[in-house]
Amino acid sequence: MAPANIPDNFVKRTPPGDERERLVCEKCDFIHYDNPRIIVGAVCTWEGRYLMCKRAIAPRRGFWTLPAGFMEVGETAADGAAREAWEEARVRLEIDGLLAVYDVLHVGQVQLIYRARLATPDYAAGTESLEVDLYDWDRIPWDELAFPTVRWALQAHRELGDRPLAAPFTNPPDDLGGSPPD
Repeated sequence: MAPANIPDNFVKRTPPGDERERLVCEKCDFIHYDNPRIIVGAVCTWEGRYLMCKRAIAPRRGFWTLPAGFMEVGETAADGAAREAWEEARVRLEIDGLLAVYDVLHVGQVQLIYRARLATPDYAAGTESLEVDLYDWDRIPWDELAFPTVRWALQAHRELGDRPLAAPFTNPPDDLGGSPPD
């Protein structure tokens, strides 16, 4: 049986030349590929403080995160991260480069997290944020972070400091699939 958003004439089978079972249209052989979604975001700083957004939407409403969200068709990953920062915190960014790539298998995501500085110290909650604030490292609400990848990205940023970016950080070795939040 096909998922709710797929017509009934789709069945699971392994298409010729493939090694995985896919949803395939019985009438025309169209293959529905179920691929991961790309999340883009940034660790944003201003004078050593970290920009954090308190989520106004599910999942994890009321928990703190970095400005991030789904990449849109027709934009680069960096443009998507800048757009998300504007939508969630009304900030303009100066993106330095790719900080981290995280695999979150249980929700089918690949997260691309950039290192960025705020262009100005001005910020305000967008429609997807209840609050937005700049935090010193020791005042980040660590026990109220929305997702493990937020913690990982903040720690990667701290570890790297102002040194030049190289290969991006990835999932910790003990969590290669990106475990769900507690």
